[in-house]
Amino acid sequence: MVETRGTLPKALWPGVKSWWGQDYKKHPEECAMVFDVETSEKAFEEDVELTGMGLATVKDEGAASAYDSMGQGPTTRYTHLTYSLGFAVTEEEFDDGQYEKVAKARTKALSFSFRTTKEVVGANTLNRGFNSSYTGGDGVSMMNASHPVVGGGVQSNVLATAADLSEASLEDVLVLIAKAKNAVGHPIALQPGRLVVPPALMFDATRIVRSTLRSGTDQNDVNALRTMGMFQNDPMTYHYLTDEDAWFVTTNAPDGLKMYQRKKRVIRRENEFDTDNLKVKGVERYSFGWTDWRGSFGSEGAA
Repeated sequence: MVETRGTLPKALWPGVKSWWGQDYKKHPEECAMVFDVETSEKAFEEDVELTGMGLATVKDEGAASAYDSMGQGPTTRYTHLTYSLGFAVTEEEFDDGQYEKVAKARTKALSFSFRTTKEVVGANTLNRGFNSSYTGGDGVSMMNASHPVVGGGVQSNVLATAADLSEASLEDVLVLIAKAKNAVGHPIALQPGRLVVPPALMFDATRIVRSTLRSGTDQNDVNALRTMGMFQNDPMTYHYLTDEDAWFVTTNAPDGLKMYQRKKRVIRRENEFDTDNLKVKGVERYSFGWTDWRGSFGSEGAA
């Protein structure tokens, strides 16, 4: 699609008081607050789980020691996709336009589209977290009660019964985090990082986490979540979450939610030789996903 003088006819004559629609404030980059950001210089990156060893055994006097070995778990591949978008205007439209603001607005709109695209792509990792059609290296969805582990059995990062966000359900998730184990069943010091909620839950989340006393009760009990310092950061409102009931708690797992930046956004500009149309195009490459399901816990809500 090429913009001609007929695309924005009002831009050809002086007299327009204001051109509006492109000056809204933008949210800060939210995906960088949820995902660990890394760089890549390859077509894809792979993360491979390295499992530990079992418990030590009693060695009888004069007997030989028992030996164990490490193992390899699931492999997660991050394939970097290329995202591109541009605009084109005729030479006549570019020459005859009377408003510098309109000309600059095109580049601003292009930049805004790239930024929003990255946020949507990143948030889809959470939006699809409970969807069995989107699986990780271990063969199940990111948010699942049956993550298979190399040592045998399964582990869970979701509530046994899906529940809406409340003080009680959040505490249940934090207990689940406190009971987390590695692939061979050893307890690990997993800590909650941030409560991530959609806009519909931002007020409830703040009351639950930051109230001095228990939220929504007439009891004089302290708010254990605040007293124990379970969250160092305020709840995060992730504006690109699409489910108004789903909520998440990120953790300090070192390889949880990840984004690989393969190529930063580049904007190029050139004129076609035959038509003299001005073309401006942007290109960026990255990938989002999750490696260790222990990086996020939560619930899809009761609804």
